[in-house]
Amino acid sequence: MTRSALPRFLAIAAKWAGRMVLALAALVILFLLSAWIGGAIPRNAGWTEPDTGVTIMVETNGIHTALVLPLVTPEKDWRSDFPASDLPASGRDYTHISVSWGEREVFLGTPTWTDLSPLTALRVVTIGGDSLLHVAHYVRPAPSDTARPLRVSAREYALIVEQIEAALYEADGRSVFPGYTDQDVFYDAAGRYDMTKTCNQWTSDTLAAAGVRTGWWTPMVGGVMRWVPRPGE
Repeated sequence: MTRSALPRFLAIAAKWAGRMVLALAALVILFLLSAWIGGAIPRNAGWTEPDTGVTIMVETNGIHTALVLPLVTPEKDWRSDFPASDLPASGRDYTHISVSWGEREVFLGTPTWTDLSPLTALRVVTIGGDSLLHVAHYVRPAPSDTARPLRVSAREYALIVEQIEAALYEADGRSVFPGYTDQDVFYDAAGRYDMTKTCNQWTSDTLAAAGVRTGWWTPMVGGVMRWVPRPGE
């Protein structure tokens, strides 16, 4: 390349780089807008919380959502599926489990969200990946703004159980992976994570399959949590 042609080449490269940045920004804005709209459209819009039934919780850390379930009810005893013996802290009197679904490498490689690299995030969004169930064990979890109680009927709870069992037992394996603390672990799960089925979409799909009101498309936390009243509301 001649010296005289270099400025023109750099100008063209800068022009195309600028277009790519604008296109990426437009895609991000479109994704966020569609997530906001999709999360505001309810599934099972006529559902109401029953007077009696099973109290679960929908919890979030601001990015990820999970379902907190009683360890033992007449509908389901989770101790055989998720035994405390899988935990380093196996001797505690656990009362609940927290179950969520997500992408394998993100789960195993990001104990905190600051550990998530931009390249990993881009790969997960564009290509996707295999999935895991994250199961944490709790002792009498307290309701809060980030762990909101939700009462469902016995039948609805049984359907939630079916969805979780399907994710666990339709997986290719049954491996157990260490969690972030001594009270949580990961299990192989069925399904493939991608842009259309995120961890938060799995939470809302599980609730929707049981007939519970939730957002239609919920890649972000807000599409799930907006349908679960805060304690006292």
